[in-house]
Amino acid sequence: MRTVEYEVEKHKKKRKEKNCTEDTIRNLNNSPEGNHKQKNKKKINKEEHKWKKEIPSVSISVVGSIIDNTQSQELATLLVGQIARAATIFQVDEIVVVDNKALSSNGAEVNNGDQNESGAQFLVRILQYLETPQYLRRRLFPMHNSFKHVGLLPPLDAPHHVRKHEWTPFREGITLEVDASGPKGTLVDVGLSKNVKLEQVLMPGLRVTVAMGAGRNIETDSLKKVVGQNSPREEMGIYWGYKVRYAPNFSSVFKSCPYKDSYDCIVGTSEHGAVINSSELCLPKFQHLLIAFGGLGGLEESIEEDDDLKGKGVHEIFHSYLNTCPHQGSRTIRTEEAIFISLQYFQEPIIRAGRVFKA
Repeated sequence: MRTVEYEVEKHKKKRKEKNCTEDTIRNLNNSPEGNHKQKNKKKINKEEHKWKKEIPSVSISVVGSIIDNTQSQELATLLVGQIARAATIFQVDEIVVVDNKALSSNGAEVNNGDQNESGAQFLVRILQYLETPQYLRRRLFPMHNSFKHVGLLPPLDAPHHVRKHEWTPFREGITLEVDASGPKGTLVDVGLSKNVKLEQVLMPGLRVTVAMGAGRNIETDSLKKVVGQNSPREEMGIYWGYKVRYAPNFSSVFKSCPYKDSYDCIVGTSEHGAVINSSELCLPKFQHLLIAFGGLGGLEESIEEDDDLKGKGVHEIFHSYLNTCPHQGSRTIRTEEAIFISLQYFQEPIIRAGRVFKA
């Protein structure tokens, strides 16, 4: 896995000009609006079609210690609910939870037991639970002390949280047993009044995304098939929830990045960051954007606590370091508040950078 130093060096040139213009954005290599005037119409259409399938992603990182600062488990649960709502409303694709209290730095999650898990573990568990459609939760999540107050939280009501009577081209499901009657296949619970059957044979207990076919009859007995989790987004532009990733320290956010070329645009948020109006902010055309949020001591503290990053300045790690709420009336802005404020702040710049949201 490429190191943070490599990524910073790789993108150093991209940060030389602070105020980028739309013209410079169009000239980036992965832009669908590049200079194709000398190419024929068929080639242009082919490139535009390719870009539509390569949908840019938006990730956020959150420090788990914000949970440790809450006064009760009920308040901690409500805090996580706010983060999950914000991520869903603004169509975040990935939430990375940084465990700055973990002793391990090898990428393995530390397990402290049912009653004594870290704030980061609690945050990961509740975020995953809320992202899962309601009809799958009982099968996928065994009883746990952390779920004591989840009934207080408002639903995310994301597009993949489909109601029983609704038709949708895709549904989330969990594989059951292999169907012994008739041709080989696997039964899947997709939240309908009866299970559907897959043409594939899969082991039970797997969460899968199922293509429901073109017909709008949700009770049809036709065989369904499993597709990639990103298919709803790539094929129809439908937001399909967020993934949750655990990082034992801040450098692991980059080292364990699931994307092949890591994050190509990394933004830090802090009261010490530069003040730029949202309407004037011009992000480069990106494929994978990461927006990082700090805890009580800010991102500077997270960097200082990480042995792999100690001694580095914020501008060596982030391509941009911004204050998204410069005229605050309170001395402090809580992380869950900062996430809402910042994601609204970045919404128009992200659209200008080329990400298209389904109307």
